[in-house]
Amino acid sequence: MAAEVVKLPVIDLSSPDRISSANSIRQACMEYGFFYVVNHGVKEELLSKVFDESRKFFSLHMDEKMKLLRKEHRGYSPLYAENVDPSACSKGDSKESFYIGPLERSDLNQWPSEEVLPSWRPTMASYHNKVLSVGKRLISLIALSLKLDEDYFEKIGALDAPEGFLRLLRYPGQLGDSEEELYGAYSHSDYGTITLLATDGVPGLQVCKEKFKQPRTWEDVVHLNGAFIVNIGDMMERWTNCLFRSTLHRVMPTGRERYSVAFFLDPNPDCIVQCLESCCSESCPPRFPPICSGDYMKERFKISYGLG
Repeated sequence: MAAEVVKLPVIDLSSPDRISSANSIRQACMEYGFFYVVNHGVKEELLSKVFDESRKFFSLHMDEKMKLLRKEHRGYSPLYAENVDPSACSKGDSKESFYIGPLERSDLNQWPSEEVLPSWRPTMASYHNKVLSVGKRLISLIALSLKLDEDYFEKIGALDAPEGFLRLLRYPGQLGDSEEELYGAYSHSDYGTITLLATDGVPGLQVCKEKFKQPRTWEDVVHLNGAFIVNIGDMMERWTNCLFRSTLHRVMPTGRERYSVAFFLDPNPDCIVQCLESCCSESCPPRFPPICSGDYMKERFKISYGLG
């Protein structure tokens, strides 16, 4: 049975009415955990170039890609390398990916050879910087949406050298034969604060608004030209004492090759994540103890990549 299409709110970042935008974000994060962002300032020309360069990398011979095999959460991950739930799907996700971490850590990031892909690094660096800026603008609106000062997250050090990870993704069109159902990305919620996703228009992304109900109901997220798809991660859910949702989502194979580009904006690793004052009370006490952002993310990555 075909999934229904979820109707997500659209947030216009060019709107001068920041309070109205913040209120719309609050409603979206409480109900969906997902929303669209338009008029974000990232030019279509740059986004198109990012997708072009991504396709060039993933079309390289496997030997060339494996030279940049993922380490320190940077670099290339081949098909089936990631498995968020080995008990449910033994083979892992049917996707290739490439991680680029904060640009300040040039000693950790890996880059394809300039001889092979001369425009790759400057394109990705430019896009990384642009989307990081959009993410910071969104964080200030999220602060307003939580009845906080718009610079709240800056004042507590969350945006002091934040962890911004760019992830290029390729889902193959043909999966071959398998006795179990294969997923482009098995159902999961993102680990961090917010994610900004750009897609190539090929369908496959689905969300489940009620993650604790069984059986789960999945809805398709459609591509909206010029928009980022934004979703809340587990760390923001933790910060807000579950007021904001980190919604389950997955990518289902459609028989068509699919590319997407995700940007994960997470706090400075030394930032302490603890329940916001505006999100707790005597009748609704904090559900989680304080935790260091960096420690939390390391633990989540260990589970996903079978390192624990």
